[in-house]
Formats: sequence, structure tokens, C-alpha cells
Amino acid sequence: MPNVEAIKDYFLQLQDDICQQLEALDGQSQFVTDEWQREQGGGGRTRVIGKGAVIEKGGVNFSHVSGDSMPASATAAFGAYASGGVFQAMGVSLVIHPDNPFAPTSHMNVRFFIAEKAGEDPVWWFGGGFDLTPYYGFDEDCIHWHQVSKDACAPLGEGAYKKYKQWCDEYFYLKHRQEPRGIGGLFFDDLNRPDFASAFDFTKSVGNHYCKGIVLILEKRKDTPFDASHKAFQKIRRGRYVEFNLVYDRGTLFGLQTGGRTESILMSLPSDVGWEYNYQPKANSEEAKLTDYYLTRKWGLGSSVFNSFRITLKFDLRVLK
Repeated sequence: MPNVEAIKDYFLQLQDDICQQLEALDGQSQFVTDEWQREQGGGGRTRVIGKGAVIEKGGVNFSHVSGDSMPASATAAFGAYASGGVFQAMGVSLVIHPDNPFAPTSHMNVRFFIAEKAGEDPVWWFGGGFDLTPYYGFDEDCIHWHQVSKDACAPLGEGAYKKYKQWCDEYFYLKHRQEPRGIGGLFFDDLNRPDFASAFDFTKSVGNHYCKGIVLILEKRKDTPFDASHKAFQKIRRGRYVEFNLVYDRGTLFGLQTGGRTESILMSLPSDVGWEYNYQPKANSEEAKLTDYYLTRKWGLGSSVFNSFRITLKFDLRVLK
């Protein structure tokens, strides 16, 4: 039987740890805490930060909700539990939008779901992952991010990184645009094997590796000079981020379908965003390089890009740790 209280304790501590590290990085703004209760059962702790020296807008949320009517988004792989049972769902979800266009947006979430029916064994699973959405890309950032992703997969052994890297590429994909949302990372869902302890250890590893990935990248990019044209491009690309979250994101759909707190669910949306009709970047520009080079789903340890980059620049991953 899963230890629900141990999972909750870990998620609350993870939220604390991430907020502390991001506040230290920003150096100016602090997270504001908003605790809330859900009428149907449960509640949460929303933490938001904005208008900082580094972070334009961000949120790190914890939620723990329960009820007796499970939403379709939660039962995609467990259709037999679509009715007649009670459920609990909890997790930590975050999105950080830096001010500097050369610093990427990042997302991470880890979650747990358990459904129970009288006379039957409970059904439970973990899900989550993290991904990176640059506006102006850097090879070393992509490689560092995927090295951390691979390190996070250590508890599940060989093969986990390749599997969850591919799942991330396929999940964070805007079908109507026919382009990835970013350069990937990890995504997993419906994980309940080989046993509870192993699945929980892996979920903790993913949560604990997020800051190992993003803090170094933000430290390197937060002071890069930029101008109004860079900000304009950032706003257009943020529009793609909004499109994904509102059309495809399973977590957003779950929150809305369960009557969750709207402000907390939609805190992932950037504060400054724009759409331009039929926008096309100038050929061979840095803006065009994002879609022509960085968003081609070729990132990942073991790929030809990774290998050639290390050979050409004699790149040593140890300098990024």
C-alpha cells in the first residue's frame, strides 16, 4: 500500500527547497504564499514570484485534492476506475519565466494519484518530468539539461532516460504548429512499476534534479544584454507556450475538470505574451535558428549533435556541474 503521507511530506519539502533556491538566484523578489481550500475536498499552497531581477513571473504550487468523481484526464490509462471510486491527487508543479530573452522558460512537475473502490485493491501511479523552452538557444545549455535528465533517471536503470526523453519529445509537441514546445527533457506518467518504493525513488530523483539543471543555466544567461527586438520575439514564442498549456496539457485539464483553483492552475501562463499574424523570422537569423536548429528534436545524450559537439569543442560536462 502506498505511503500517502510520506509522499505528501516529500512534495511539501520539495516546494520549500525549490523556492529557496530560486529566491537565492533572483536576489530581489521573494515568493508570496497563498494557501487555499477546495470545497470538494483538499486544498493547496500556491507560491508565486514576479518582477524580480531574474524572474519575470513564476509559480511553484503544491496541491492535494480528493473526491469521488474522477476526471477523464486522470483515467486515460485506467478506464475501469472512471466511476464508482474515490481518489486523491497531489503534486508539485512549477513554471518559471525569466525576464531575459536569452534565459529559457522551464517547467517541472511531480505528481501522485491513487484511486480506491470498496472490495478492490487501490490503483495508484506517479507522473511528472521537466522540460526546457529556450527562445535563443545555446548548445551547452541543451547538453547540460539532458545530462541532468539522464542523471535523474538513475533509480530506474539503463533505458529509462531514452524512454522518458522520447515521451517528453512526443508529449510537448504542438500538433497544430507541427513543432516541439522546446528542447525536451523528461516526461513520465502512469508509473507504478516495478514497485512503490522504486517508483517513488524515481519521482523524488526527478524533483530533486530540476534545480541542478536550471540554476546553472539561469546564472549563465540572466545578465546577457538584450534589446526590444529580443523581447518582441520572446513574447511571440511565449504565445506558443500558452497554446500548448491551454490546448494539450494534461495537468491543466485535470485541474479544470476537478474544479480546481483557477488562479493556481493558470499561474503557468506568462504575464507578457503576444501573437503576430503569420509571423515568420528572417532567414538565417538568430530567431530562425530556434525553429530551424534547436527545435528539431535532435537533442539528447547519445545523439549525433551531442557527440559532434563534444568532439569539435572538446567539451567536458564536468565544467557544467
